[in-house]
Amino acid sequence: MSYLRATRVLCWLLGIAVLVSVVHYVDNYVNYDDYPVPGPDAAVPAPSATLVAVGWFVFTAFGAVGLLLWLRRHITTAAIALTGYSLSGLIGIAHYTVPGATDMVWWRQGHVLVDIVCGAAVFGFALWAARNASELIPPAAKQPPAPPSP
Repeated sequence: MSYLRATRVLCWLLGIAVLVSVVHYVDNYVNYDDYPVPGPDAAVPAPSATLVAVGWFVFTAFGAVGLLLWLRRHITTAAIALTGYSLSGLIGIAHYTVPGATDMVWWRQGHVLVDIVCGAAVFGFALWAARNASELIPPAAKQPPAPPSP
């Protein structure tokens, strides 16, 4: 896949992922009490509503930085930042580690599952980009500049 095609794929992936994450995180924040929480003996406590909200901004910043680095053709560092952003969706798996999560209403299940799929897609893209970074960087950027002639 060419850099230009990969850029279009990345922009679509991030656009959809951010849109879905807005729905998921806003619902999680506004309807915090409707989400199942782990019991008092759980190894990991439930995040607070504030942590959910702040988490969205932190994760989304990773996505924005990843896109900026990608556009500057810093492919490997972009892949690292995009991996950080992918956790925004992949963390949704944690909902299903809590009893009662499958009892959530169908539309909530829907946006949580789509967010997880988006996270997996962004993670897959980041792995692909890291593996193919040498082909995605233009040849002129790979070589050090020629010394000035006297």
